[in-house]
Amino acid sequence: MLSGVKVLDLTRVLAGPLCTMLLGDLGADVIKVERPGSGDDTRSWGPPFDDRGRSAYYLSLNRNKLGVAADLDRNHAFLEQLLAEADVVVDNFRHGRLERKGFSPADWCARRPELIWCTITGFGADAGRPGYDFVTQAECGWMAVTGEPSGDPMKTGIALADVVAGKDAAIAILGALVQRFRTGIGRRVIISLVDSARAALVNVAQGALITGREPVRWGNAHPNIVPYQLFRAADKPIVIAVGNDSQWVACANAIGLTDLAMDQSLATNAGRIAQRDRIIDAFSSRLSTTPASVWRERLDAAGVPNGIVKSVLEALRDANASALTGMPSSVGGKVRFPPPGLDEHGDAIRQGGWSVFGGVT
Repeated sequence: MLSGVKVLDLTRVLAGPLCTMLLGDLGADVIKVERPGSGDDTRSWGPPFDDRGRSAYYLSLNRNKLGVAADLDRNHAFLEQLLAEADVVVDNFRHGRLERKGFSPADWCARRPELIWCTITGFGADAGRPGYDFVTQAECGWMAVTGEPSGDPMKTGIALADVVAGKDAAIAILGALVQRFRTGIGRRVIISLVDSARAALVNVAQGALITGREPVRWGNAHPNIVPYQLFRAADKPIVIAVGNDSQWVACANAIGLTDLAMDQSLATNAGRIAQRDRIIDAFSSRLSTTPASVWRERLDAAGVPNGIVKSVLEALRDANASALTGMPSSVGGKVRFPPPGLDEHGDAIRQGGWSVFGGVT
């Protein structure tokens, strides 16, 4: 889909490399530029490391790229050559650093109006604060609503603020490419972790704005929907997500709580919210008597959204057997290049620039 689009990746850690990897998955030619000697910070974020000494963290974010090591000072002319032909540049340098090194995004966009330059920041284009996912989750309300009600605020199990920002950046770049296709004019794009994280509060933020009250932590329950939470079956946890009134009736009947299914005071979600404790107590008692797989079969047959809690390896085994494996690359992209070693393609890129993509398989 993006075949022939040249993306210069001046990023490191997570949000930026994720963005450029997604563009590479869609067919773009991505050159990843790293610091000589140490490279991307995530190269050392381990263990675990694979049998070639590469960290799992780095490997997860850098497929479909060719790699070169270059210094902003010593390799200035070389980087300018890459910039002169790039369609898209993505960076996540601290505010003012590129300008001090003679690589002003504003100047390059003025020199090349067709250029799309995306900068990913922690706290906005003019903020000098360094931004990591953990800090973003703390300052943007995520941790305040994550965790058990009586426990400490918690971050998510993955760096989700970085993931959201990286995908926001990729979406913005795709939109800018459509605009350039129509007009020939590129765009300066600014993405910040905090803006992406605040936007991702969605219904939690809207509820707070409507009520004026601070949202609280609900653990594995939902503040606005009942039943919509984790329960313990006889052998393992299962989640049940009842999203509408017909699903409620089907769910209660499927697990043998016909009295609740017929109770008109529970026929609407508002009624179920008002009697949350009654429903949760009844569900918890009933579901604990039988293995999760049995409940899943019954709930699936009734059309009720549910799922057994799986480990990471179990989830990955499911993905390996997925029907997506046989889908054409035009639907979801494909892996063309493994994550590059530090300066792995440096000689070829220094000699041939972007033309290197014609000879690498």
